[in-house]
Amino acid sequence: MAKEKILLAYSGGLDTSIIIPWLLEHYDCEVIAMAGEVGIALDHQALIDKALKCGASACYVEDIAEEFITDYIWPTLKAHAIYEGKYLLGTSFARPIIAKRMVEIAKREGCTAIAHGCTGKGNDQVRFELTIKALAPEMKIIAPWRIWDIRSRDEELEYANERGIPVPVTKENNYSKDQNLWHLSHEGMDLENPANEPNYDKLLEMMVSPEKAPDQPTYLELQFEQGIPVALNGEKLAPVALVEALNQVAGANGVGIADMVENRLVGMKSRGVYETPAGTVLYAAHRELELLCLERDTLHSKHVTAQRYA
Repeated sequence: MAKEKILLAYSGGLDTSIIIPWLLEHYDCEVIAMAGEVGIALDHQALIDKALKCGASACYVEDIAEEFITDYIWPTLKAHAIYEGKYLLGTSFARPIIAKRMVEIAKREGCTAIAHGCTGKGNDQVRFELTIKALAPEMKIIAPWRIWDIRSRDEELEYANERGIPVPVTKENNYSKDQNLWHLSHEGMDLENPANEPNYDKLLEMMVSPEKAPDQPTYLELQFEQGIPVALNGEKLAPVALVEALNQVAGANGVGIADMVENRLVGMKSRGVYETPAGTVLYAAHRELELLCLERDTLHSKHVTAQRYA
C-alpha cells in the first residue's frame, strides 16, 4: 500500500526543517516540501538540498512574485485597504498565494494533507488554513505547533541535533522577520515592550531612517491606468520591476516605516515595525487620485469599506 503524501510549506528555517522528520516519524508518510519565492531571491539549490537532507522526497521552489503583485497587491491597492490605519498587509498578502500554489502542487502530486509551521498564536495559521479549505476542502491540514510536545527553541535545537539536521546552533539573537517584495516586518525582543523606541540603525534593511535620509527632496512621477501603477518617471515597467525600483528610491529617502501595536485575528495584540517603502508611496499617490476622481459619497463610503476589507 502506497504511503500517504504530505505537502509541507517549507522555508529552510529551524521550524520547518524539523517538521519534516517529525511528520515522517508520526505519520509514516512521504513528505514533499514547497517554498514560495515572493520577490526575495532564494538559493533554490540550497533549499532543495536541505529539504532532501531533512528527509523530504522532493522540494519545489516556486517563483510567484509576478502573481503576488498583479493578483494580490494591485487589487488591494485599488481598494486602498490599510489595516488599522497603518499596516499595508505585506505578510497578509504572501500567505494566501503560497497556500494557493501549495494546493496546486498537492493535487498534482496526489497528496492527501498539507502541513505548515505556523504557531498557534499568530494570524498566519488562519491565512494558510482558510485558503487551503477554500481551494481544497477535502485536504487534511496538519499544524505541528498545535499538537507536538516541542515547546521552545532549545527543544527544537535538541530535536534537530539528535537527528543530524543542519541548523544554526546559536541561541536566537535577532528579531522575528518576514520579508517579501512588498515589505519587511520585525517583531519580538525589545519591540515587545511598547515603551521601547526602535533602534532603526540596527533594525532597518530596506530603507534608511528619516534622520539619515537626504535633506533635499526627491521628485517622482507615477502613472496609473485604471487604478494600477504602470510607469515610474515616464518609464513603463513590469509590476515586479516597478515595485523594486520604487523600493530603492523611497527607501533611500526614509519613506515607509510603520511602528504599530495591532490587533490580531486570534485576539492578541502584537507590536511590529514594518518597512514598506514602495507601498507607502503608491498608497499615497493612489489616495490623491481618489480625492481627484471620486465624488464625495463614494469616497466616504469607500473609506469605511476599505477599513473593513483590510
